[in-house]
Amino acid sequence: MTTMRGVSSAPWFTSMVTVVLLLAMLVIGGQAYDGFLSVQVMLNLLIDNAFLLVIAIGMGFVILSGGIDLSVGAVLALSTMIAAWLLQAAGWPPVVVIVAVLLGGSAFGGAMGAIIHFFRLQPFIVTLAGMFLARGLCYLISIESITIEDPLFVAMSQTQLPFMGGFLSPGALIALVMLALAVWMAHYSSFGRAVYAVGGNEQSAAMMGLAVGRTKVLVYAFSGFCAALAGVLFSFYMLSGYGLHAQGTELDAIAAVVIGGTLLTGGYGYVLGALSGVLVLGTIQTLIAFDGTLSSWWTKIVIGALLFVFCVVQRLMGPRQK
Repeated sequence: MTTMRGVSSAPWFTSMVTVVLLLAMLVIGGQAYDGFLSVQVMLNLLIDNAFLLVIAIGMGFVILSGGIDLSVGAVLALSTMIAAWLLQAAGWPPVVVIVAVLLGGSAFGGAMGAIIHFFRLQPFIVTLAGMFLARGLCYLISIESITIEDPLFVAMSQTQLPFMGGFLSPGALIALVMLALAVWMAHYSSFGRAVYAVGGNEQSAAMMGLAVGRTKVLVYAFSGFCAALAGVLFSFYMLSGYGLHAQGTELDAIAAVVIGGTLLTGGYGYVLGALSGVLVLGTIQTLIAFDGTLSSWWTKIVIGALLFVFCVVQRLMGPRQK
């Protein structure tokens, strides 16, 4: 019993459960539907969810630090609106637009992190305010959808990169590169070690001399950067900016991170788990699409049930709570 408890408390255990669940879902889908396990269907999981993977990466760092960021979906939508307006109305070069959007998202997230730390406010409230602010700013730009016709964005939308007998989109490739960078940051950099320490116990981290305030600000700045980058990828995908883009995406990102094995209490989990969490959500959507008789709302029902299960499993079999 002690051995079982020790194994289930290991950092890799909940992440491994997610991988097993993903493999089981793929096997079931392959048995039930012809073509489900084809190379392109599997690659489409990455193509269709590239923006969600990038957001989940940023959310993973925030949750590991013991916080939460409810603004990411709204920041994504605002990024698409700013990019579309700068391209279509202001005539800015696309590369400059992308840089401006990424810097803006980082600044937005960093400002929320500073408010959380220096005013000692709850991340839930601050980022909720950030969500409302970002959504509102979308409609200051335009209440209608803005179509993107820039040649670079159109090319990024239509390009197919050959891969293992199928193809990936540039957005999916960018998301994978971002994931690799995030894994390095989390496990091989001083910033990553500080994030885990702050999430594990903020007071102890401060007593060890870690820059708690700087770490918090950087975590939320990184989350804002990821949300803005996801907005750029979403712009490639949709070729439009719209204030209603990505509604509820912040909840999907939280679900992906938790299902991927990261504890909501912080300090425990793997950034790489965001990939397995996103793939689980994408596989659920694909299974429902292949079935053809179920409403798309079943996606939310299944994800909600899974989230309940993973939260209970983490509580009962994970590490002792603080």
